[in-house]
Amino acid sequence: MQRVLSVSLSHVLRSVAFLLLPFSFIALIAWATAGSASGSTTDPIRGAVWIWLGAHHIPFQLSLPPTGLAGYLTYLPIGGVVLPFIAIRSAFNRAVDRLQGDFHDINAVRIIFSSFYMALATALAFLSKSTAVTPQWYLAPVITFLIALIATLTAGYRVNPSRPLRIAARITALILGASLIALSILIFANFSLVKAISISLEPGFFGGVLLLFLNILYLPNAAVALAAYFSGTGLAVGAGTIVSPLSYDLGQIPALPLLGVLPTQKHPWALLGVLLFIALGVLLARWSLVLGITTLIQSYAFTVVCLIGLGYLASGSLITVEMGAMGVSIWKFALSTALEIGIGAAATTVVMNRSNR
Repeated sequence: MQRVLSVSLSHVLRSVAFLLLPFSFIALIAWATAGSASGSTTDPIRGAVWIWLGAHHIPFQLSLPPTGLAGYLTYLPIGGVVLPFIAIRSAFNRAVDRLQGDFHDINAVRIIFSSFYMALATALAFLSKSTAVTPQWYLAPVITFLIALIATLTAGYRVNPSRPLRIAARITALILGASLIALSILIFANFSLVKAISISLEPGFFGGVLLLFLNILYLPNAAVALAAYFSGTGLAVGAGTIVSPLSYDLGQIPALPLLGVLPTQKHPWALLGVLLFIALGVLLARWSLVLGITTLIQSYAFTVVCLIGLGYLASGSLITVEMGAMGVSIWKFALSTALEIGIGAAATTVVMNRSNR
């Protein structure tokens, strides 16, 4: 057990350092080029930790200078979670290889590794707070433990998920995949506007690279928003705004290049996208009913949970009160897509039952 503890701790530290080192370089360059007379040498260190915490989707409470106006940053890039996921998975694989079978239960090793990672992340979140930026450290234990545990489950001696969970993962992957393809088409179709927004920011070479990287990380958020748009519920780009096929109320928007793909008016024809979600329900039923109605119910339930999770990750606040509502409405997105997929699954179940009589 002592060997498991020591090896797990050393590789947890390695997985954290794997991301903190490049984030520290980014923060140091940003600090050096900012030219702030009141800055201190602790700023880039805290900045690197904040970037690392943001990659784990840990929210921040802000006190905006110079007046100390309250703000929140909870609209964080879904793509950022991939970075710690890969780092944790790689470190855990190395830990298992280092142990060479010197353990009784691989699941116990996963829990120990995830617990160490959770403890370190929570400590960093608590110690990195400042008067202007305060990570919500009390959420760090839950979020980081889940990320670490899921990452370790895909490494070492892999856990074979149940059939309903695999079916739900396929349906979720199809939603994201189709949305990303449609988003790519929209980016190319509106490339001139996306480029104009990028140029207006005047980021410079280094800032341009970071801006490109940030937009790539936010692509899954945009894909979920696009899925919500075609499901009929739409999305928000600021408090009191709505962009949907039947409603359009949009004021000033932040200068983010990805927002160049937003529609400029209502498009009722986009409701045809509802048919795609119904078709996914048909697929869900056809894949599940082979194993019985119980598998169908479980697959549908897992799919709804995945949709709620996507809605949570793709929504939040972007610093100011005016940008207090960004992305999708969690309950509207989950409810609309669950109903549409449910209609397809229910109709397919009825048809298949009648044909089997």
